[in-house]
Parts: sequence; C-alpha cells; structure tokens
Amino acid sequence: MSDNVRPASLERITTPELAKAFIEEQIAALRAQIGDKRVLLALSGGVDSSVVAALLIRAVGKQLVCVHVNHGLLRKGEPEQVIQVFRNELGAELIYVDAVDRFLDKLAGVADPETKRKIIGKEFIEVFAEEARKLDGIEFLAQGTIYPDILESGPVKSHHNVGGLPEDLKFELVEPVKFLYKDEVRVVGKALGLPDGMVYRQPFPGPGLGVRCVGAITRDRLEAVRESDAILREEFAKAGLEGKVWQYFTVVPDFKSTGITDGQRTFEWPAIIRAINTVDAVTAEVAELPFSLVKKIVARITAEVKGVNRVLWDVTPKPSATIEYE
Repeated sequence: MSDNVRPASLERITTPELAKAFIEEQIAALRAQIGDKRVLLALSGGVDSSVVAALLIRAVGKQLVCVHVNHGLLRKGEPEQVIQVFRNELGAELIYVDAVDRFLDKLAGVADPETKRKIIGKEFIEVFAEEARKLDGIEFLAQGTIYPDILESGPVKSHHNVGGLPEDLKFELVEPVKFLYKDEVRVVGKALGLPDGMVYRQPFPGPGLGVRCVGAITRDRLEAVRESDAILREEFAKAGLEGKVWQYFTVVPDFKSTGITDGQRTFEWPAIIRAINTVDAVTAEVAELPFSLVKKIVARITAEVKGVNRVLWDVTPKPSATIEYE
C-alpha cells in the first residue's frame, strides 16, 4: 500500500472518544519517529498546523520549534491569538517573525493575481529558511498536510510550500494528520483543547487577505479589508451564523465611487460581502442572509472602516463566480 493512501483500518473520527484514541496513537508514533531530536513547524494559526503543533507539544514538548511568520496578510487578531495560545498557554517555543514590511514592499504595484501568489509563496520560503538556518539540531519538519492535500496535489501543501526549502535544509517530514479530512482535524483539535476560534476557523487562502485586496495591494486598502472582515465576522457571530455559513468574508477592489460621509462628498472604495455555503467547494450557493443583518453590517462598515463609503453584497453562486476573487 502507498504511504499516501488512507489506511482502510482508520475509522472516521467523528466523536471525542475516537479523537482521543487517535491522539494517543499519534503521540506514540511521533515519539517513535522523532526520538530525542528537534522538529520545526511553520505555524500559520490555521486549524491544520495548529492541531499538528498541539499534537507535537504533547508528544515531544520543547523539542518542537514553531515559526509564525506575520506577512501582513492575516486577519485581524490572528498573530496575537497564535502567540497567546501556543507560547503563553501551551508553553511552546515559538519564534514570531514580523515580516510585514518585507512582504508588502515586494508586493507593491503588483496587480496580477498569479504573480502576487508567487511572490508571497517565494518570500514565505525565504523567511522560513532564514529562521531555520539559525537553529541547531533540527532533523524533522512538521507539516499540516491533510488527506485532501494528498488527493489534490501530493503530500506537500502548496500554499505554505515548506517542502520547497533549499537543498541545505532538507528535513524528514512529520505529518501526523495527513490521513484526516478537515472535519476530522477539527474534532481532534477540539479534543486537544484548542480554542473554538482556532478549531472552527473558516477556510482561508494561503496568500491570505492578499487575494481579497483585489489588484495591486496598498496598505490602506489592505487595512480596509482587514477591518471590514472583522466587523463581518463579529456580526455573524452575534447573529448565531458562526458555523452555519460555510465561508464569509469581505473584499475591497481597486476602484472608487462617489459617496457622502458626515455631509461631505467622498471618493472611496466599496467593500463587498461574500457569504457562501458548499459541501465540496466545487460548487457553492449564496447564503441567504437576513436583510436586517446586512443593513447592520453596512452601517458599521461605512461608519467604522476608513476609506470605505459603500457596501455591496455578492449574490453570485459558483459557477459562474469562484469563491475567492483572485
């Protein structure tokens, strides 16, 4: 049997009891694989890498070194949550890299979506490699590969692309959740005691908010995406829609329109609400939102987000639209 084929004996993890059994099995397997060596992990704060980190902390403790790269394209509060949970609460050795200026300077003036993705991916590898070279005794590289990643694109997650490290940094891979589907990873994360905000984090593109700041990224427009997205998520949570709508976010495109703010004529961006439901992400339907909620979100975004004077609601299914804008 291939090393990348899910074992027939692996029961679907749907309950806390099954998750606990899986955790115990993986702790034993990780200790057997890693021994007394050190292991490195790129910790994004997403559910996959977070569950891998929590498993490794239980298995090998201080032998794990986590690197969290803040490229400036994360959602509001995410770097702070990673530091709080893993360094302060779980006691992990966490290296925090503030690479915001480095990434945004490289992206300045770049409008083509694929070029933006390549710059973000390449820069991430370079930053991670620089941190890895500062460390001694690292023999293993942990990754949050899950089974759909293997089915779709092989064993290395392309949006982190840590497997593309330079030749001087080739490590043995550690992939404890590579045979799990996303819903199973969430059950395991819950059993490991990770906070709900991390376990049930929505799908998030590898380039982060870079694909929701459509066109050439500017710092002010990127901040408008971040702030409007935070308002949307907060209002969805208050309305009890968290976990009921598959994915929801805002997009701020690179064009402006006339508006009125505090009695003054403005020429500012629109923020676009995108909220969809899907089973497999191949097709998607627009979530039917209460119009009273939409109006509340519009009022908050136009009042609180600098540079935005108009809110649009994207009601296009997939197809003909894609889920993301880039």
